[in-house]
Amino acid sequence: MSQENTSGGAAAVHEKRADSAAAPVKKRAFDINAAWFFVAVAALVTVLVLPIESLNQPGQVALAMLAFAVIMWVTEAVSYPVSALLIVGLISVILGLTPDPENPGEIIGTSKALGVAMDGFSSSAVALVAAALILAGAMQVTGLHKRIALVVLKVAGEKTSHIVAGAIVIAIILAFFVPSATARAGAVVPILLGMVAAFGLSNNSKLGALLVITAAQAVSIWNVGIKTAAAQNLVAVGFIEKQMDQSVSWGQWFLWAAPWSVLMSVALYFIMRAVIKPETDRIEGGKELVAKQLRDLGPMSGAEKRLVVISVLLLCFWATEDLLHPISSAVVTAVAVAIMLLPGVGVFTWKEAQAKVSWGTLIVFAIGISLGSFLLDTGAATWLSEKTFGLMGLDSLPILATIALVALFNIFIHLGFASATSLASALIPVFIALASTLSLPNDGIGFVVIQQFVICFGFLLPVSAPQNMLAYGTGAFSTKQFLKTGVPLTIVGYLLVLLFSATYWKWMGLV
Repeated sequence: MSQENTSGGAAAVHEKRADSAAAPVKKRAFDINAAWFFVAVAALVTVLVLPIESLNQPGQVALAMLAFAVIMWVTEAVSYPVSALLIVGLISVILGLTPDPENPGEIIGTSKALGVAMDGFSSSAVALVAAALILAGAMQVTGLHKRIALVVLKVAGEKTSHIVAGAIVIAIILAFFVPSATARAGAVVPILLGMVAAFGLSNNSKLGALLVITAAQAVSIWNVGIKTAAAQNLVAVGFIEKQMDQSVSWGQWFLWAAPWSVLMSVALYFIMRAVIKPETDRIEGGKELVAKQLRDLGPMSGAEKRLVVISVLLLCFWATEDLLHPISSAVVTAVAVAIMLLPGVGVFTWKEAQAKVSWGTLIVFAIGISLGSFLLDTGAATWLSEKTFGLMGLDSLPILATIALVALFNIFIHLGFASATSLASALIPVFIALASTLSLPNDGIGFVVIQQFVICFGFLLPVSAPQNMLAYGTGAFSTKQFLKTGVPLTIVGYLLVLLFSATYWKWMGLV
């Protein structure tokens, strides 16, 4: 009794000290965030008052909003959904009070400006993202993604090298059926750490770092390979459909990107094995642990079986879009989600869907498209492209050199963004504008798609992607360990982009 009380008292004191120690940190964090918010506002005002004669006033407003948004997104002064709502309000007010170029003496009006700010919600890409988020929620509710991961690891066995390969295979399989990078990482990381613990090692052991980093990097690799694997891809597709009047089917994307992702998966296996040497080459008892977790899941439920059927049919419809039927990915996914929510034949309820879906992600996605469309429609994206890339003389360079330089710029600027969706919202309009100034096949759609592939990289830092942060939150690895694997992976990925641009993608008519 006395020992228990003493322990409780010590815990209380420790907790009190922790609270008092944390208080200044919280205040400091608040001050930094507030400072960055004011920097963003200052950038907005500065761009608004600059004398830019080659750009009309709505275009200057669009440029000012981009400056504000980029600072907010890079610094995360407020959460992404809050920054998205701020962008809606600011566009509505500032653009609404701007003189209308088409009607001299009149202002554009806040109602019309609000329409511009909310324009992204009318994109079919938003409907696809919403449906994809609900589909990912269904996987989490039923636990099907976890069952798939366990089955693969059971087959992989106990050798460390086989488990590394198994983690990559899981990322590949789940990328087809789970349109959420974070959900895919969330399915496999806890299982891998369970295997590490079964061997008696801590999360931050070399074995833990090897397996968890492999899982996170594999997720990023297959964000490139499959159109529906990541929201940022759908941002790019949305802009391409609206601004370039062209569509990219699921099958086309897969044909272009999957070979790159396959080679990157092979590179990942060898890079991880070379960079991080685990404490053991075999996890004794790992197979039994996986088998036990599978037994604990019990037999497949009716909901899981129905979800398998729906997911396989959905994949078939995605893959055969424009080949066997004219129905777009967005429509097919929306219908599949509606079926999943039906009583009796569905797999979960709307209440469960509400709890699992990140509605904030959807808001950020839609407002990002609104901002990008605003930049393109006002000519601000073209102006920015000319000022940013015009100095490089890209129009006189071979297309391969252009892809190389812009991709390098893309990789470096990603270091400041924690959200590839936000990065795509900021850069894809500029790349579309740049493509229109170059002599490229299919109006430059291939150039834009290739740059979108590079936007998906996120291999260098834990903060470069949400799935990286989820993995980093387990304490399994340090930033230095992640960087040691990320640098060679980024170099290989970049060189493969150039090789594919000179060969495979050129043969496919992409460039």
